Order: sequence, then C-alpha cells, then structure tokens
Amino acid sequence: MSKKSVETKDITERLKEKLPALLVLAVVAGGAWVMINQSLDKSGSVSVINVKIPALSMIGQKGEKAFAANCASCHGQNAAGGDGGPPLVHKIYNPGHHADGAFSLALQRGVTQHHWRFGNMPPQPQVSASDTKAIIGYVRELQVANGIGYQSHRMR
Repeated sequence: MSKKSVETKDITERLKEKLPALLVLAVVAGGAWVMINQSLDKSGSVSVINVKIPALSMIGQKGEKAFAANCASCHGQNAAGGDGGPPLVHKIYNPGHHADGAFSLALQRGVTQHHWRFGNMPPQPQVSASDTKAIIGYVRELQVANGIGYQSHRMR
C-alpha cells in the first residue's frame, strides 16, 4: 500500500472516531441557533408578543409614560417588540440575565447587537436618571405580570 493511501486511511479512521462527538456538537449548535432565533422571522424582525398589562405602581405609571416617549418607537407599545427593537418582556431580559444596571447602561451608552438582529442600540442621552429608573420599574412590572422572574444566568 502506498504512503498516500495509508495517510488517507488514517485520516478516515480518525474522523470515524470523532464522528459521534461532531454530531453532538452539530446538534447542540443547531439547537442553540434555533433557540436564539425562535422569535425572529425571515426578515430579522421579532413578532410582536401579547403582553398582559398589570395594575401599575406609581413608579410603573411614570415609567410607562417615559417608555412611550423614549423607547416604544423601537421596542413597541408595552415593550412587546417592534420593527426597531426586541420585546423587553422576554425571558432573555429577566433580572438574572440583564440586571437593572444593564438597562441603565444601555440607555446611557447604547448596546452592541448581541441577542437579536436589530443592529446596535444607540445611547439615549435624553432619558434622565429618574426616567431611567421609572422605565426599568415599568419593564420589570410587565415582566412579572407575564411570568418572567429572576433566573440565574450561567455562562456556557
């Protein structure tokens, strides 16, 4: 047998040994892709979700007004998602994955695209610290009313 055919046979045997692990990796990667993209349609936009509206606290009411004035044009009415931004009433934005500070920094500094296909979120310097706190309170009240609570985030 020639040296080339022996090398080809060795490569083939090594690939056969690794095939089960490669198949598992492909399934895991495919599953992750499906989970991340489950809310996206082919155009990259999020389907608007139905959001249950609770009786809001005073801070929630203030946040609702500030959200409507500063956030709803992208994130949709009641944070249900829109053409310019994802729904914030979504398990990805639970306090264990996106703490209140993440929302505050997003408004101050903007956010690089990472969960969705909407592009980067620009900073929102017109939103005051007081309105930021109220918007976060509003979003959290909506989340709780829609069954989204704290879930510990684990990096994998």
